[in-house]
Amino acid sequence: MRPGGAVSVCHVLMLVLCLSAAEDFDWTKDEHGSFYYGTFPAGFSWGAGGSAYQTEGAWDKDGKGLSIWDVFSHKKGKILLNETGDSSCEGYYKVKDDVSLMKELMLNHYIFSISWPRIIPTGIKSDHINERGIQYYDQLINQLLENKITPIVTLYHWDLPQVLQEKYGGWQNISMVNHFNEFANLCFERFGNRVKHWITFSNPWSVAVEGYETGEHAPGLKLRGTGAYRAAHHIIKAHAKVWHTYDTQWRGKQRGLVGISLSGDWGEPVDISNQRDIEAAERYVQFCLGWFATPIFHGDYPQVMKDFVGRKSAQQGLGTSRLPSFSPQEKSYIKGTCDFLGIGHFTTRYITHKNNPSGRSSSSFFTDRDVAELVDPRWPDPGSEWLYSVPWGFRRMLNFVKTQYGNPAVYVTENGVSEKMLCTELCDEWRIQYFKDYINEMLKAIKDGVNVKGYTAWSLLDKFEWDEGYSERFGLYYVDFRNKNKPRYPKASVQFYKQVISSNGFPNQREVENWKRKAVETCSSSNQLLAAARRIPQEHAEKPKRNSGVLLPIFSDLYMVRNSFCSGKKE
Repeated sequence: MRPGGAVSVCHVLMLVLCLSAAEDFDWTKDEHGSFYYGTFPAGFSWGAGGSAYQTEGAWDKDGKGLSIWDVFSHKKGKILLNETGDSSCEGYYKVKDDVSLMKELMLNHYIFSISWPRIIPTGIKSDHINERGIQYYDQLINQLLENKITPIVTLYHWDLPQVLQEKYGGWQNISMVNHFNEFANLCFERFGNRVKHWITFSNPWSVAVEGYETGEHAPGLKLRGTGAYRAAHHIIKAHAKVWHTYDTQWRGKQRGLVGISLSGDWGEPVDISNQRDIEAAERYVQFCLGWFATPIFHGDYPQVMKDFVGRKSAQQGLGTSRLPSFSPQEKSYIKGTCDFLGIGHFTTRYITHKNNPSGRSSSSFFTDRDVAELVDPRWPDPGSEWLYSVPWGFRRMLNFVKTQYGNPAVYVTENGVSEKMLCTELCDEWRIQYFKDYINEMLKAIKDGVNVKGYTAWSLLDKFEWDEGYSERFGLYYVDFRNKNKPRYPKASVQFYKQVISSNGFPNQREVENWKRKAVETCSSSNQLLAAARRIPQEHAEKPKRNSGVLLPIFSDLYMVRNSFCSGKKE
């Protein structure tokens, strides 16, 4: 935990958005410290999640083609300690074992992604369909259903077939729309008789910004000021096309739902009396969540994005905006293509206005926003250097979704916290506290009238964390990556989350406190098992720090965060 220090952050800094429809939620009320005891609606769905590249391993087995992450992670210097997802959790070989963990946890649903190159090795359907890849996902889906666990399937969690990147430039090219639609159509054909919840894209913000703007993620391109916008434009069109394909060809027979999972931090203004800070905070959210949600629900990009990127493009002497535009036909085609909205949320930032230069050489997605991000140093930061625990921001984000997008059905598709130690300790009290506080803010949001249907703890297992390799662990279950068999061990948070699921919420203070105490007690036996399996010292070791999240003191009571991106970027 970061020491608190004598700081005087004003906890009445509240975002008063100019949203007349927000009558159910008082944006000015300070309830940061309160806990609400109560239960979730009947039928609320509890789950956990993971993704193909992060958990499956078997990167070159049984006919699977190369993905951009296979290629990217094999390049020296791209991943911390040059680690790869080649074997990861070996989930490809552990379907029954992992589903038994889910059953023990009493999960109602499990979110996983289908590796596009595992079932279409080149990404081009007419080239070849890999039946062994289809069989793997058949086995996983059937195993889940046999154990009364609902599969929620993501079609794209970042692992684009490498051939499509090399041949067309990946998401920079409009041809991805049709290739992705053919892949999705194959999935609907083969799995749709059993899968009734589909997610087109998981966190497209990271795909666009970190894949095509900063180059931190595969395919590693640094197309500053244009790459992210172009990739996002094609992703939104691909999402809409897949939704329409399902709607016209499959919905009548299969009776399923198609949505998208969007990630975003909450942004709170530093100075509630400063109109520029209030506008900056909303702009921060619009440039992240709104970038994708507003076209899908309303047909076009947020006006503030069009205004800011358009103005800065003009100042740079460009004839057209670097933010692409939709035709009238595309707007009507894209609008309404969402049966449910997935929300991935991890943390919050204080936001203030900052004037960024407008020169052509300085253009980037980040300078287009004209915002600076700050954190309260008293916020707990048990995990990744970008991930501070700020539960009250979750309720505000969910209410923002309700107000901005007409209160759609929402599934929380990712929420969780990592640890920055080498994790020989399974008594993860910080994760229990994080889950307790964030789930409670979600319960408050449901009381506010937000239509939340389910919650997904991120993640079921420790796994490959993209450019951070295996240095950060989000799992409810510890995975011993040094052991060839990749054994799983339950952390204390498993027992706590299981009790939340069993009680469908938080019945009373005494019971909830008892859950936490018992969970920590039981984890000591797991620690002994792990220590016996590996002669690991029990002291905590700090993970190496990277310079992407340097904290700089600013003002008297907040820290400024450099390059702390607007999404839960390492989920």
